[in-house]
Amino acid sequence: MAFFNSAIDVLQTLVIALGAGLGIWGVINLLEGYGNDNPGANAHV
Repeated sequence: MAFFNSAIDVLQTLVIALGAGLGIWGVINLLEGYGNDNPGANAHV
């Protein structure tokens, strides 16, 4: 049973790390969307 508890702990850690990584990636994407560092991207012709 200790093996299963340890496996569940590892899975929880992986899920939390994955969620944090996706959250950070999403925030970076949002911040990049508001930047004016690429004026060519706003050339809607």
